[in-house]
Parts: sequence; C-alpha cells; structure tokens
Amino acid sequence: MIYPHNYERKIGIDSIRLLLKERCLSSLGKLLVDEMAFCKDAATINEWLEQVREFRRLRQERADVPLTFFFDVRPALKRIRLENTHFEVEELFDFRRSLDTIHRLVVFIRGLDEELDEDGHIAEKHYEALYRLADGVATFPILIQQADQIVDKFGHVRDTASPELNQIRRELARVEGSVSRTLHAILRSAQSEGLVDKDVAPSLRDGRLVIPIAPGVKRKISGIVHDESASGRTLYIEPTEVVEANNKIRDLENQERQEIIRILTTYTKRVRPHVAEIIDSYDFLAQIAGQLHGLADQLLGDLLNDAVALFNDNKNILTHCFAPSHQMM
Repeated sequence: MIYPHNYERKIGIDSIRLLLKERCLSSLGKLLVDEMAFCKDAATINEWLEQVREFRRLRQERADVPLTFFFDVRPALKRIRLENTHFEVEELFDFRRSLDTIHRLVVFIRGLDEELDEDGHIAEKHYEALYRLADGVATFPILIQQADQIVDKFGHVRDTASPELNQIRRELARVEGSVSRTLHAILRSAQSEGLVDKDVAPSLRDGRLVIPIAPGVKRKISGIVHDESASGRTLYIEPTEVVEANNKIRDLENQERQEIIRILTTYTKRVRPHVAEIIDSYDFLAQIAGQLHGLADQLLGDLLNDAVALFNDNKNILTHCFAPSHQMM
C-alpha cells in the first residue's frame, strides 16, 4: 500500500516522533529517530518492544547504567577513511569518550545475565533482548587505551604523548619564562625612568609579548612596533632584547603543532582498518541514545504499553512501532 506524504501527521506519528526526539540523549539518537519508519513484522516488533521494556526496567532497578558521552563522531570516522587524513584533537577526545561508553555499555549488558545468585549459580535471565542487542557489537579497549596516552581527561594533548612533544614543550616553557623575565626587567626599568605608567603590564600581539607605551617615548625603547590602539594613544613595542627569543617561541610552537599532527596521524592509521566495525558499534549507541532511552521515558513508556496491549489483541493491525529505516520490513 502507498501512503500519502502526510500520513504521519494524520495519525499523530509526527507528534510521537517529536516527543521521542526531545527525550534522546544526544544528536546521535535524534538522527536515528529521524530515520525511523513503519514496520509490520510481528516478530521484529515484539523484539523491539521487549528491548524497551527491559531497558525501562533496567533504568528503574540499576543506577549504574553507563549513559554518558553519547557523541556522534561518524562524520569524522567517514572522513578519516581517506589516507593522509587524521582526527582533530576535539574529535579524538569525543571519539575516545563515546567509544568508551560503547565498551562499558556492552560489558554492562553482557554481564547482566551472568550474575550469580545466592547459591553461586547463574541467576535467571531477565535481559535477554538487551543481551541479543549487544551481542556481536565490537568494542575497542586497545584504541581507548591508546587514545588515553594522547589526550587527558580535559581533552588536552598530553606532554607525554611522545618524547619529541615532551622535549618541545619543555624547551618552549624555558624560552617563554626567559622572555617573560627579560620583558618584566625592561618594563620595571622603563617605569622607574617614568617612560611607562606603573600599572602597565606586558601584552600579547600576534603571538608575541610586547609592552604598551605612549607614542612619545617610542625612540627611548629600542624595539619593533607591532600594533597601536584604535585611538592611536598606545603603541605595542617588542623590545630588541626579546625579538630573537620570541622568534624561537614561534618556531617551537610550529614544531609543537607539527608533532601533534604526527601523533594524531599515527593514531588515525591505527583506527582506519576498523572504521566499518566502529561505525556499526555507533549504530548500537544510537539505539540506546534514541529508541531505547526515549521510549523508556515515563510518558512514552505509558503510550508504548497501550500500543503493546493493542498489538497483542490484534496482530494484524498496522502498529505505530518505529524501526530504523535500514531495518524496515
């Protein structure tokens, strides 16, 4: 049967879709909701309904379900399939955290029906549908560990990400400290001579440390003028004594960027062979973030219970159960 283009609106499915999207954990789940389509296969629908019931019960019984960091990094994963491409630092940070969420969810779900009862026997299975959902989902603990060696818990590249980066940053800190001390010495001398106000402090212009001065004393402080204020009453001069050191800083910063790119490129090469499997694992994460979490909400859960009762009474009706479009029957 061919349905009219406004069929969803006429029977109210667009409203349910909107409610579901509002309860998704992230854009990962919302995209899945957008792709959902009708399904009328009884066995398939019953499996999805059981997944939702189990997930709802799980949320009620357990407070330790790992439901954080649902980032959609699939666009980045598709991009890095090409050689000579790499993750950006922010992408790597999101990738590491969401990949860890997948790993923890799979381990958590697989462990639910492997818990022992008081007699030491495996307890009665209560989450078989969720177990089937997680079964076969690939996890990548080694990639997570390798990412941890690159970025810290705040998403910053670690000094220890490579010996070369550690050395570059140590030298950069040394030179920056030297420039800062020299600049403050020049500033104190200029203040004592009345060339610069007492409350003036070094400033940064185009990545270089400079001193704010009045135009009238420009010839009394040797250096390079890099900028001036909009009013023209302040010049920003880089004293001659720190020009070479500032050049060194710029060179070291460039080396730092190049080394970070090299580190990211090396890590990306390790990820590239697994991209297809990883994307499949993110499809599992999307189901948790969207379909299961949203439908487990109290309001939608009540609506779902009504649908279940109706479906069980008459399996020939076209139910308004949703399915990802690639699973449409």
